[in-house]
Amino acid sequence: MAGEIVIGYDGTECGHAALDLACDLAKGLGATLVPTYGYQPYQGAGEIGTQRELMRDEGQRLLDEAVATAAEHGVEAEAALVPQRPAAALASVAEERGARMIVVGTYGETPLKGAILGSTPHKLVHMATVPVVVTPVAGSDAAD
Repeated sequence: MAGEIVIGYDGTECGHAALDLACDLAKGLGATLVPTYGYQPYQGAGEIGTQRELMRDEGQRLLDEAVATAAEHGVEAEAALVPQRPAAALASVAEERGARMIVVGTYGETPLKGAILGSTPHKLVHMATVPVVVTPVAGSDAAD
């Protein structure tokens, strides 16, 4: 369905901030939410197969939580569990589904810190083919 809203959800404060905003936007726009969780262990992680399975299971649990929260807000949601790193997963789901935007949360990292540490919002702004809405966690030090 064209016009969906892809939302990066990982159960953190950032994820909750993004989910709250995405639910409000979806409700106002009459759009379906696509809570998305990207998982891929780092190559130096040792037991890759076992770690991938654990990450997938945790991702499914978190997506079930996001879909339930969306339903509580009266918003339709269809989860996407993707075996890619988070930013790549969000960008590819948005492109594949013809999404109108991607919503993610942030703790308010400075641009330099985000670039060095590789924050998902920073990567998305450069790789996504749709608008990226980044919402801060309430009380974060985004201005610092």
